[in-house]
Amino acid sequence: MPLSYDNITATQKYTSPPPRYTEASLVKKLEELGIGRPSTYAPTISTIQNRGYVSREDRPGEKRELKIITLLGGKFTNSTKTEVAGKEKSKLFPQDIGMIVNDFLMENFSEIIDYHFTAEVEEQFDEIALGNLKWTGMIEKFYSPFHKTVTNTLEKKERKTGVRVLGNHPETGDPVTVRMGRFGPVAQIGETGNEEKPRYASLSKNQLLETITLGEALNLFRLPRSLGEYDGEEMVVGIGKFGPYIRFKSKFFSLKKGVDDPYTVSIERGIEIILEKNETDKKKVIKDFGDIMLLNGRYGPYLVKDKQNFRLPKGTDAEKLTKEDCVKIIETSDKTKKSS
Repeated sequence: MPLSYDNITATQKYTSPPPRYTEASLVKKLEELGIGRPSTYAPTISTIQNRGYVSREDRPGEKRELKIITLLGGKFTNSTKTEVAGKEKSKLFPQDIGMIVNDFLMENFSEIIDYHFTAEVEEQFDEIALGNLKWTGMIEKFYSPFHKTVTNTLEKKERKTGVRVLGNHPETGDPVTVRMGRFGPVAQIGETGNEEKPRYASLSKNQLLETITLGEALNLFRLPRSLGEYDGEEMVVGIGKFGPYIRFKSKFFSLKKGVDDPYTVSIERGIEIILEKNETDKKKVIKDFGDIMLLNGRYGPYLVKDKQNFRLPKGTDAEKLTKEDCVKIIETSDKTKKSS
């Protein structure tokens, strides 16, 4: 008997990648593999983040369309719907330095990086604690071949930089590459050894050596750029360690995250940012005694001298303080610190 149908719907699907680890799911995986102990999980996860091997991030994801074909009453209809792909919350994402270090260790110390190595060592430590195994013999068995591997690696292996050739500059023809530099991942136009020195630009926080494109790398060299002049001084836009900024009169003014694009921000918006910051700074200063500053802070008024902060005693009226009052507060605070 033939099957009948009311309707048949075919919906486009995309392959989903394996879920990324959260701190909790990474601990669970370590437990499953027998790696480490409860006392070592937190330090391990802190270390890989502090060294920049991974970063914990939220990612909004991107909308994409799905095609839907429906057969109803002998007729086909086409429609679409949208879904958000790649949305992540508090997930651990590998960074360039982490991938380079991992590749280096896998190439030269594969027996140490093996998932079962740490678990086996943990079991041997348990045997030593029970008196069933001599620790000197266990260490000797591990250290002798390990020391030879370390020595051989130091003598023969080159420093890994994760260099990747992206292509050539469309105007000059110079090669464009990315690699891990001394202070982080960088893009490079040109080659060392030529008469014209190569140019460098740091990759943005969300860019990786493995995935950055030629166009994205070239875009990095648009900064720093001049916005023009204001009050007789040039305004320059760039990206630094703490994000995009405007440099004006040797001071730095941060661009607002999610609002200002360093590549398109206008001179009018630049002036607005500078004026806003100057106004905020004026409100921050309660009194300026030269070598001592009385400022408004997040948790209330405080004193600054020689780049050190000093709290005001509870109940102090900051507006009525004189320089002599401030000196006494600082001296009292210094005595308290020395006695403690």
